[in-house]
Amino acid sequence: MSRFSGALQLTDLDDFITPSQECIKPVPIEKTKSKTGAKIVIQGDGYYEETEAGKQKLQKVEITLQDCLACSGCITSAEGVLITQQSQEELLKVLRENIALKNQCANEGIRTIVVTISPQPVISLAHRYGLQPEEAAKHLSGYFRSLGADYVLNTKIADDLALLECRNEFVERFRENSGADASVAPPLPMLSSSCPGWVCYAEKTHGNFILPYIATTRSPQQIMGMLVKQWFARKLDVSAEHIYHVTVMPCYDKKLEASREDFYSEANNSRDVDCVITAIEIEQMLTSDDTPLHTFPLADIDWPWGIRSPETAIWAHEFSTSGGYADHIFKYAAKEIFEEVVEKLEYKNLRNPDFREITLERDGRTVLKFAIANGFRNIQNLVQKLKRGKAPYDFVEVMACPSGCINGGAQVRPSTNVSVHELNQQLEELYKQLPKSIPENEDTKQIYNKFFDGSHSDKAKMLLHTSYHAVEKMNTALNIKW
Repeated sequence: MSRFSGALQLTDLDDFITPSQECIKPVPIEKTKSKTGAKIVIQGDGYYEETEAGKQKLQKVEITLQDCLACSGCITSAEGVLITQQSQEELLKVLRENIALKNQCANEGIRTIVVTISPQPVISLAHRYGLQPEEAAKHLSGYFRSLGADYVLNTKIADDLALLECRNEFVERFRENSGADASVAPPLPMLSSSCPGWVCYAEKTHGNFILPYIATTRSPQQIMGMLVKQWFARKLDVSAEHIYHVTVMPCYDKKLEASREDFYSEANNSRDVDCVITAIEIEQMLTSDDTPLHTFPLADIDWPWGIRSPETAIWAHEFSTSGGYADHIFKYAAKEIFEEVVEKLEYKNLRNPDFREITLERDGRTVLKFAIANGFRNIQNLVQKLKRGKAPYDFVEVMACPSGCINGGAQVRPSTNVSVHELNQQLEELYKQLPKSIPENEDTKQIYNKFFDGSHSDKAKMLLHTSYHAVEKMNTALNIKW
């Protein structure tokens, strides 16, 4: 039997993002002056410390967003408590206040509301309301405009940029590992970085050992946040702090990602993403108002990035339902490094469909080997292979949720007569109906040339990449039973 960490054993071994049985955030605990120690008792309204002077109610521990980034144990169940600025209530409050200021013709305080929608929530809501994906996207755009949004975008341009940056990063790393200075090159396999649940787990659980393996390319959400607060803000001639940027995402971990200090600009006095809302929260908002999605008018998605070339479909199929990192980079690397054109991808399932690999062979020798590892059972196995020096891969697409982003923890849940597996299959079929994506297009070229001063510029490296931070563990821990 594989050995798993204690934290991992607390919950479903496949999914570390479901509500944990214990909060494992370490906190300092001051010892009592009593030689024998004080007894802690639990009553209906809290915890009490029994001393000679009587009972004294213990103060509640406050956990900040940065604390939560140090722990993958309570992301889902504590979301409403810990992330007050990332809730549907906060979003609706901001929208109402902005509308009120506009009605008063106020000179100050009005913000430009920009909503960015990712494809997986669109697929989830399309399935929930019996719509086609592009139809659901337009109704969703109409819904947010009815709430007061000024612009409704999608992540397509950021999805493309993330794939282009990640593939360039991989090819550069692969060549460095094959060169004379391989000993000082970033290690292989390169692990994808778009899943914040996986990154959070890596920072806390494996720290400095695992972090050098992870790609530095920002996730599409954070690339989009940077574009909205810098490129789009400049185009609108407004300051970044006067834009309120909302993203629609498939998992709660995106709220934590948006809250990272790495994605706050002191120069702009603004976060790249101010609020993250999820598919399941949108369903709750629609249900509470008793207004199904299709009752809202159809409205186009805004496309401010350029000419929108014919090969740029606003909603496009990125191979796998988690962005297509392994697929796209494998094809690109095969052509760029080995001059091999790969038309058809043939993955081999290993222990389960969520852990599969693909190889490129030349003269009977494997020259390129990629894998996809979804869910924490497979992630843990991958990490153990790395620690034993027996991970035979060049690149691994890593996603915290089984089946990847289409099965994100904040996607609309299946009805009582449909299993999660059946729902995922249905969502994947909807996803495959979208046109194929071509990341290298005229719009991404214009963004690179006009905003980043070229695809390999220092500005592109600074704004399209990020860094990670090992979280030091403490000797004591606060256990909170949910």
